Amino acid sequence: MKRKLTVLATALLAAAAAVLFFTGPAYAATGLHIAGRNIVERNGSTFVMRGVNHPHAWYANRTSSFADIKAAGANTVRVVLSGGRWTTNTAADVTNVIALCKQNRLICVLENHDTTGYGEDSAAYTLDQAANYWIGLKSVLTGQEDYVVINIGNEPIGNTNPGQWTAATVAAIQKMRSNGFEHLLMVDAPNWGQDWTYVMRDNGQAILDADTRKNTVLSIHMYAVFNQASAIINYLDTFASKGWPLVIGEFGWQFASGEVDDATILSEAERRNLGYLGWSWSGNTDPILDMTTNFDANQLTTWGQRIVNGPNGLKATAQEATIFGGSQPPSSPPPSSPPSSPPPSGSRGCTATYAVTGQWGGGFQADVKVTAGSSAIRGWTVTWTYANGQTVTQSWNATVTSSGAAVTARNVSYNGSLGAGATAQFGFLGSWTGSNSVPAMACAAT
Repeated sequence: MKRKLTVLATALLAAAAAVLFFTGPAYAATGLHIAGRNIVERNGSTFVMRGVNHPHAWYANRTSSFADIKAAGANTVRVVLSGGRWTTNTAADVTNVIALCKQNRLICVLENHDTTGYGEDSAAYTLDQAANYWIGLKSVLTGQEDYVVINIGNEPIGNTNPGQWTAATVAAIQKMRSNGFEHLLMVDAPNWGQDWTYVMRDNGQAILDADTRKNTVLSIHMYAVFNQASAIINYLDTFASKGWPLVIGEFGWQFASGEVDDATILSEAERRNLGYLGWSWSGNTDPILDMTTNFDANQLTTWGQRIVNGPNGLKATAQEATIFGGSQPPSSPPPSSPPSSPPPSGSRGCTATYAVTGQWGGGFQADVKVTAGSSAIRGWTVTWTYANGQTVTQSWNATVTSSGAAVTARNVSYNGSLGAGATAQFGFLGSWTGSNSVPAMACAAT
């Protein structure tokens, strides 16, 4: 009995020692990795993706888009690549893409688009073929684990037999790891990414368990299946309750009744600290999903305005990765304090111009540019009255209030102080019926 007690005591001491001296994860972190439900950097800082998708595979000459995407406030870009279904993106091209991401201080999510809709689209590649593409690029990907996430295959299973997704995804992850990849892996849901049959929702643990490095994040694509706030919230709640890492790897916007509820996606992502990547910068066959017109960053579409400048959009929420210094994106204006002394005498006034930048059935987007007069100003207030029953529903870069048809917009903390002739801009979404005429504007400065 004494010997058994001694053995038991020794075992308990050994177990206690193991608990005391075990201070890290089972596997050493290499670059971006998963900690609980979060993506974290090598130094342990949480990184929340805020970015857009860029269709590089079809527009490989649009390399200036990387700088434009950064200037729009993004901290991440998801880059479309092809291993043969379209023109193959070679090792040299992928090397250049990674260099452009790093040059522009963007985390680079590389995705293989060849797998889109497998089982339903006869042209689609398997996830196994996608894994082979990455293996062929291993020499240019190794060593980039701090900067690159590998999204094994875009929307890898269509709506035909979506249940095959689980085994195919497990095998692809294991193939990547057996070939020595240490990167954070991202895996898309079936059903063209939207998981409406809940295969990923119900089998996510099998996917996470298949990764010997415990370094996989699940990705949901949200389009018309997620057209109501309740559908979005319920889906995200399930993943939160299970403690699974998740990003919203693609989503569109509510350009018509029954389309995706982008406002809820953005607000819920911000509330839950989830990453999101909007689709897409430009070049879609369906131009309603373009954020810019013909890749021109100076021509943001309605969708572009919503994700770049809107509430919970890129400029409001994106934080640069600490590997690049961790500063706010340069396009996000820092808060400024009013000057301690009054501005010099002169025309302490301002003017305002109103422009409708996008319009659809029952809704519109408008931008207002405020310009200081010949002297600096500390703050501004813009007023106007609608003649046709329009209403403002949400705004950004200004505090907007309404009383009947009368609307008042006041500067926020960071854009009230303007030098002589300097400008500030704010925008908003509104509703209209019948007609949507441009109102006369009045601007008062302090």
